[in-house]
Amino acid sequence: MEKIWKLLGSYGGEFLKGLGGTLYLAAATVALGTALGILVALLQMSRFRPAHALAQTYTEILRGTPILLQLYFFWIGLPKLFPVALSDFACILIALVVNSSSYIAEIIRAGVGAVDAGQWEAARSVGLSEAHVLARVILPQAVRNILPALGNQFIQMVKETSLASVFFVGELMTSYKTVQAATFLALQPLAIVGAIYFLMNVVLSRLVKRVERRLMVYG
Repeated sequence: MEKIWKLLGSYGGEFLKGLGGTLYLAAATVALGTALGILVALLQMSRFRPAHALAQTYTEILRGTPILLQLYFFWIGLPKLFPVALSDFACILIALVVNSSSYIAEIIRAGVGAVDAGQWEAARSVGLSEAHVLARVILPQAVRNILPALGNQFIQMVKETSLASVFFVGELMTSYKTVQAATFLALQPLAIVGAIYFLMNVVLSRLVKRVERRLMVYG
């Protein structure tokens, strides 16, 4: 225990830096993944069969392959496909965004599907187009179903960002590697990082549950 306190005193800044990197990477992933996920969900719900098939194939491939494989694919493939220099962070962020969008698309589609079908019919009966029905009537109601699930996706992404350490992208597990290399201690810095992940996810889980309860009250 004494070694852990000494590590926190000497390398607390490094662990805080890793925590900031983890939260930033997770937040950016979910924000950008939501934007892409909305597009994928709209294509999934489209009556235009090629668009629907494309979106289905997209989600099935991403959900059917390991995320670490996808990270390697983007990390190796993107710099070869684009002549513009991409940082390791950019490659990993893009990979995580693409991966999360497949899950967020399903969250959005399920949220929209949970809205009473009569709402669609009522909106169409007053002459609203399909796009207006979705934007003005369905999505505002679906938000109550979508937000808690998005919160859970954020918590999941906080844990999955640990894979970015394989590519030396700055986050908590990268901080662990830095401290371990400097001190030649393995277990103690790992325990600190594990405690940070645990506390962070407990706090985030409670926030998500609080939001969910409020949505139920106002719903």
